[in-house]
Amino acid sequence: MEEFQIPTKIFSGVDSLDWLMRLKNKQILMVCDSFLPGTPTLAGIQQRLDQSNTVSVFSDVKPDPPLTSIMAGVAQFNEVKPTVMIGIGGGSAIDTGKAIRFFGEKINHTLLEDFVAIPTTSGTGSEVTNIAVVSDTQNHTKVPLSEPYLTPNVALLDPQLVMTAPKTVTAYSGMDVLTHSLEALVSKGANTITDALAEKGIDVITHDLVDCYQHGDDVTKRQTVHEISCAAGMAFTNAGLGFCHAMAHQLGANFHVPHGLACAMLLPYVVTYNAEHSEIAMHKYAEAARKAGLASRGLSDRLAIQRLRNRIHQMMMQMDCPLTLRAFGVEVKDAEAKTQVVIDDAKLDATFAGNPVVPSDEDLKAVYQKVIR
Repeated sequence: MEEFQIPTKIFSGVDSLDWLMRLKNKQILMVCDSFLPGTPTLAGIQQRLDQSNTVSVFSDVKPDPPLTSIMAGVAQFNEVKPTVMIGIGGGSAIDTGKAIRFFGEKINHTLLEDFVAIPTTSGTGSEVTNIAVVSDTQNHTKVPLSEPYLTPNVALLDPQLVMTAPKTVTAYSGMDVLTHSLEALVSKGANTITDALAEKGIDVITHDLVDCYQHGDDVTKRQTVHEISCAAGMAFTNAGLGFCHAMAHQLGANFHVPHGLACAMLLPYVVTYNAEHSEIAMHKYAEAARKAGLASRGLSDRLAIQRLRNRIHQMMMQMDCPLTLRAFGVEVKDAEAKTQVVIDDAKLDATFAGNPVVPSDEDLKAVYQKVIR
């Protein structure tokens, strides 16, 4: 029996934040990126909240949320005892909010009335997923928390919030969307509905992301990419992901490579591997490339996939993305020394099981070697 859920109510557009005016007489805990307090962005959000609400802000959010930050947030949760939480920021902020909720509700034996997600990057899809990825910095591992109730029940997609993001954030988060789309497309849990969302994600990102990077003030394209990030989140939370994400998590944990960039480095080689080992994956990748206009109907599946891989590399170069760990600044000897750790931990990652075929240790090593130098 196939299942597809969209438990989140999604409001999109430049006036989407007005939804917050509905909140009255609530104990609100805001979890936001550390740079947001004191900015017009956060002030604009807070101004939409009725004065009958009591609002507390937690902003000790770090990339790849460490358990230490999350436990500090849980301590504030214990004091505030919120009825509503609002996660504002990139994937790390929203994941931090989910993790604080995960522990805070258990400790206090309470349930939130609402969890509202306001993404300020177009990338993670965290506003519609049930997963929060936290970092165990002592053991250099990433731990996914996955519970259906962690999915925000409201997502507010204001394209104006992403227009001031640094260009690198636009690039890396956008490549994360492309990875979500390509992995969900061939994942073991894929179905017709997730395929439709994934194919549209591939189409939009391969055509509009570079424009958003080069012309960040184009509100129409920003809204399109912001919405497709959300759609790709729906695709992968229902279909699953694959070993591109499983390995990307290790590049982040061991070398602090931003998540979307780590995905982008690995993506062409994971696509190649899956296409070579699964006829179904090969055909689905090729059809997606054709539907996106990257390949003509007359091209073979293999050539269509080659066009897709070429487009990924072209986009990375147009957006000044390092193509390898060495280009990112990691010493080759350090990367090589971590080979077995990366392989072993990737196989333990929750996303690994969704891959359409099971790669061997040698297969994983071969892909990893491609991104070292």
